[in-house]
Amino acid sequence: MVKTTAAMVSGGVLPLASLNHISIVCRSVEESLDFYMNVLGFVPVRRPGSFNFDGAWLFNYGIGIHLLQSEDPASLPEKTEINPKDNHISFQCESMAAVERRLKELDIPYIKRCVEEGGIYVDQIFFHDPDGFMIEICNCDNLPVVPLADQTCSFAMAGCKRVLAAPAKQQQQQHPSKQHSTVVQAPPPAPPATATATAAQCVPSAMQRVGGEEAHISCA
Repeated sequence: MVKTTAAMVSGGVLPLASLNHISIVCRSVEESLDFYMNVLGFVPVRRPGSFNFDGAWLFNYGIGIHLLQSEDPASLPEKTEINPKDNHISFQCESMAAVERRLKELDIPYIKRCVEEGGIYVDQIFFHDPDGFMIEICNCDNLPVVPLADQTCSFAMAGCKRVLAAPAKQQQQQHPSKQHSTVVQAPPPAPPATATATAAQCVPSAMQRVGGEEAHISCA
């Protein structure tokens, strides 16, 4: 996680640290709780007792999901066709094949998409939660995060190996669906000498110079 200091938020940028949670209004908290626990692997956590409305809090993967019981469940829109361009949250996974197999076992409808960028392929699976809110599962880690050169906040990403390793990731990769035989995926290329953390993790704390001042970036 990248933590910012006051020196890093000049120009009116809010001093944010990380994404904390998303809230979802539900027809049934119990049904949604079962889905987020037993399909997505979230764990229930204590919710403040001062709330005077029904709901549930869950946490996993560094993010919270807050379920809110709708006061008028009948007013909520019905599920629609799965549309990858609709609002959704996305989760990185270790095995797309395992995700697809489990969705079939649970009889959860889904659609698949594939994105190609410079010979790098990103697989996506989209499906709905019980209220029609869309979930994406992907191997988006295949695609390096490359800040735009004209973005003043790009220095904040300098401590992340996904950015440092971007040149190595630009090598041409053939998507499994385009191969005619089963191929065991080769291990990822060795990281650059300046980055020793695992993929998508941050290297240890570093000092970055911003506007003539030094700003501290720490990773966790």
